[in-house]
Amino acid sequence: MQGEQSPAHRVIGVVGRSGSGKTTLLELVVARLAAQGLRVNVIKHSHHDLELEPPGKDSARLRRAGAAEVMVSSPYRFAIVRELRGAPEPGLDEQLARLGPADLTLVEGFKSWPVPKLEVYRAAVGQPPLYPLDPDIVAVASDASRPAGLAAGVAWLDLNDPETVLAWIGGRVEAFR
Repeated sequence: MQGEQSPAHRVIGVVGRSGSGKTTLLELVVARLAAQGLRVNVIKHSHHDLELEPPGKDSARLRRAGAAEVMVSSPYRFAIVRELRGAPEPGLDEQLARLGPADLTLVEGFKSWPVPKLEVYRAAVGQPPLYPLDPDIVAVASDASRPAGLAAGVAWLDLNDPETVLAWIGGRVEAFR
């Protein structure tokens, strides 16, 4: 990683309606960027409870016993599970601060946070796009044609041509350096 920018400046949010293909696109982007030797972090926001371990495992038992955080570690990976116990959910800035350094952090969700965002939009999902109401959306990857009157500065990318999406993201990564 080069440059002096904070991790918050190396973030691209990926937003879109449920079923639009955000995770599928992210999977492809992460795999391709990692294959190019880039370090990519991902934050995936969920509105559902997270069950990261079977309830009977030692780490789950220790959390239920009252531990504030439990780190599970192996030779292959580690995870930290923090129990909020009624405290507010940490904001994106706090979550970014907990991650290690990366060339790029992709954030799925956190629609309301003011970071540059790529919207994945499919008309077939049957819901309106987010980009007309969100000034932080700087690009839209869609299977629809570019609409007339699209705000200046918003890139329109062909979702069915992943190379165009990768090229746009690659350009953003280069700008971070």
